Amino acid sequence: MPDPTSWSQSLPWLGAALAFGYLLGSIPFGLILTRMAGLGDVRKIGSGNIGATNVLRTGNRKLAAATLMLDALKGTAAVGLAALHSPDAAVTAGLGAFIGHLFPVWLGFKGGKGVATFLGVLLGLAPLFALIFAAVWLGMAKLLRYSSLAALTAAAVVPPALYLSGHVQIAHLFAVLSAILIVKHHQNIRRLLSGTESRIGDKS
Repeated sequence: MPDPTSWSQSLPWLGAALAFGYLLGSIPFGLILTRMAGLGDVRKIGSGNIGATNVLRTGNRKLAAATLMLDALKGTAAVGLAALHSPDAAVTAGLGAFIGHLFPVWLGFKGGKGVATFLGVLLGLAPLFALIFAAVWLGMAKLLRYSSLAALTAAAVVPPALYLSGHVQIAHLFAVLSAILIVKHHQNIRRLLSGTESRIGDKS
């Protein structure tokens, strides 16, 4: 049975890690970068999303790449800084960063779909599995040219891979993150099923 004293001492730190991760994750880099580049509000084009895929619809590949990198790194940074306190704090901060990206308070809780931040948190907690995620994404993207399907497949692979490798706590976290990511892609799933989902390289 867990020691109540230990929990009472840990909970404030875990709460702080969650809040820290959330605030870091909620920074809308896609929106900030497109505005700084004079491209207006990225939420008014394409899917209306603030992530790298929609930023790419501005036609600026470098800006999309920067958005992808920064959205991932905020997850990695949240995990890395919280890990200075404890592994539990790192996991909690990773959850906070992912939730922050999806539901940023600054944008009325309407954020991105979380793929880059998912990858960044994974990179901070289990770097080898970040490579597995990237390999699955790239393989699926090259084979079928659906960015959303590639992300969904890669996210689905991560939790069982972590669990089978003995990373049980991290596997539990990514089971939750993968489930949320899938729900956030519900419109993409509908379009995939109907055959109307845009492929990588499509201009619209």
